[in-house]
Amino acid sequence: MNTVSAKKGLSKFDVLNLVIGSIIGWGSFILPGTFFLPKAGVVSTAIGLIIGGFFIAIIQKAYQVMLSCHVGEGGEFSYALSNLGKVHGFVVGWSLSLCYLSMIPLNATAYVLILRKIFGSAVLWGHLYTIGGTDVYASDIVIASIPIIVFTLVNLRGLSLSACIQNVMSTSLVVIVIALFFIILTKSDLENFSHNYFGASQISPAKIAPVVAIVPFLFVGFDVIPQVSNDLRFSPAKAHATAVVGIVFGVVIYALLNMIAGLSYDPEKASKLEWAVASSVTEKTGTVGFVFMLIALFSAVTGGINGFMIGSSKLLGAIANEKLSPAFLGEKNAKGLYPKAILFIAAVSLIGPWIGREVIILIVDMASVLAALSYGYVGFVGIKKSVSAFDKVSSALACGIGLLFIALLLWPTSPARLKNGSIVFLIAWTVLGILFYRFGASRRSKA
Repeated sequence: MNTVSAKKGLSKFDVLNLVIGSIIGWGSFILPGTFFLPKAGVVSTAIGLIIGGFFIAIIQKAYQVMLSCHVGEGGEFSYALSNLGKVHGFVVGWSLSLCYLSMIPLNATAYVLILRKIFGSAVLWGHLYTIGGTDVYASDIVIASIPIIVFTLVNLRGLSLSACIQNVMSTSLVVIVIALFFIILTKSDLENFSHNYFGASQISPAKIAPVVAIVPFLFVGFDVIPQVSNDLRFSPAKAHATAVVGIVFGVVIYALLNMIAGLSYDPEKASKLEWAVASSVTEKTGTVGFVFMLIALFSAVTGGINGFMIGSSKLLGAIANEKLSPAFLGEKNAKGLYPKAILFIAAVSLIGPWIGREVIILIVDMASVLAALSYGYVGFVGIKKSVSAFDKVSSALACGIGLLFIALLLWPTSPARLKNGSIVFLIAWTVLGILFYRFGASRRSKA
């Protein structure tokens, strides 16, 4: 088994692209106009991303401690379970499962926005209802469901095909975004750009904090590595450097896409545009540039669906094998896959298009808290498991950073506090988790 895994497992390049594809999704293209430029500008956004990326890199150091002493499917879940017991293991598993699952329909519904941008009202047909302020059309459901079904079939074929597709998608994404940035830079009025976004007033904690606070949501994809640790072709210890490189790429791509929008528009103008990045690319490079940007966006969205489907199936399979979820999710086939878990993920993800994109966004925002909670757990366990003083300090910092993220998202006076709708979903998911665990406990005691 180990010999086969060593030959057919994931290479460093595979893992790097898996991390990049999971970090860079639809949000990297839409947030510059809706969030980054209006709230933080260019400089404070870059600072927030760098600080957040540095925090994630520290957390990743705690993940290195985890991988050095604990390799197995389930990652953070099985790590917490083996060191802190079933309750804490379930808390981490329950938290991560929503983080991963919510990202699949979020990226899938981005296809709807892409096609609306290209074809306009031609893709709007079969109005069904309005939910959360969003009109839901039958066309939306069809469009968003297709990629979910396609990547369900891809993942049922095996990890090697998924990794191959991920490599093409992530590499295309990075190359195109960097090329577009430099092309637009040469075609922009840099004096006007400097006037709009540079100066002492552009840098402040109130501008930086909201960007730092959403980093757990933006960068949650980095922790997909523990989920595939059994499939690594190289030493798990080397996965740390690969993940850090992926995090750096994430910071750079988010910052470059924000500057692409900022090079064309001031904050007020950007906030009024449906899609500031796309408008900037079209204005400066014409149809050719817009087509390449769509390819990059398609790569980002596709890579996100694929990456989180891989991570979700591994996580749910591990949770089921510990008798903390239905047993059928833990059934593994000859390829080492969890086919029923993959089909379950697809079924849950296919609900997403029916509830509207705005509701999905509220759920994803809430998932930032759950991601930060998982980070804190990894750091906490790492304090005990670390051998060197440096690793102990890194793990303690990781635990503290996880708590800081949670405070930024939940503290009443925080500039990055979650919307009330997200907090309601967070409470509901917590209550549901308690009921699920108590039901499972009674079922396990009878077994």
